[in-house]
Amino acid sequence: MTEAKPAVTAAHDLGLGERDDDCVAAVEVTIDIHDLRQAPEYWATVADRIWKAWWRPYGAALTDVEVALADVARAANFPSFTLVAVGAGKFVGTVTALEDDIESRPDLGPCIAALWVESADRGHGIGARLVRAACDRLADAGFRRVYLGAKPPLRSYYSGHGWTLLESGVGGDDLDVFVRALP
Repeated sequence: MTEAKPAVTAAHDLGLGERDDDCVAAVEVTIDIHDLRQAPEYWATVADRIWKAWWRPYGAALTDVEVALADVARAANFPSFTLVAVGAGKFVGTVTALEDDIESRPDLGPCIAALWVESADRGHGIGARLVRAACDRLADAGFRRVYLGAKPPLRSYYSGHGWTLLESGVGGDDLDVFVRALP
């Protein structure tokens, strides 16, 4: 019997609803976005942030996240990938794209998941840039839409950033399910 993995939602209690991430603050932040496979020095940091935000609350071990990230990195079936944002030589954020990520809706995919921006780097549009980079990559691969699951407190953030609410109260975490058309 396989153990059910915790649902990875697109964002955690990141304060994203408090400030418009697309409205870049007065100080422009320069970041580079890399596929985690090409930036392995950030592997442990990405695993740690995903574990603390989404998996540890469900009792999962850090090694469970490391295995899941390795599966994403090895995925021969696109659209699985993890992107990492780096600014001034340090990790500032991450996002993952998966074939599917909403346990109660496995037919919806690809999905954006595990959007994370470091606390000190929030409010500079980094989350929006990570999502845009993931969406661009999916669109380049021929996908026409992308989905995500998020907790209800993030509804206004995603609705205000081009996502359309499809459904609410989904699964054990009562997730909101969103869709976004890709160019």
